[in-house]
Amino acid sequence: MTKTKSANEKQTSFSSIGSLFDDYKVEDKGGYITQEFQDFGYRLACELNDEKHKSLYIKMAKTLPRHLLEEARRFVFDAQSAKSKAKLFMWKLKQLRSGKL
Repeated sequence: MTKTKSANEKQTSFSSIGSLFDDYKVEDKGGYITQEFQDFGYRLACELNDEKHKSLYIKMAKTLPRHLLEEARRFVFDAQSAKSKAKLFMWKLKQLRSGKL
């Protein structure tokens, strides 16, 4: 669909705000995530392929400083050949919490 432009008419590529999320589909598994730390913990568990222990990651997201979790997460994803991302994450987090670098 093309429009012909008149001298005073400008063509814009803006769309309505309501249509921005039309292409995204949220998968609802029946869980109740109402807080930001719950979402962060759940996403962290998924990224580490350790959904079995998602409650642990949610608790850590609530109680531990976020910068430590983010730094350990970045360390894991920089190590491409890790056999167990979850174990490597916990190891690095333990180092960061004890102050050993």
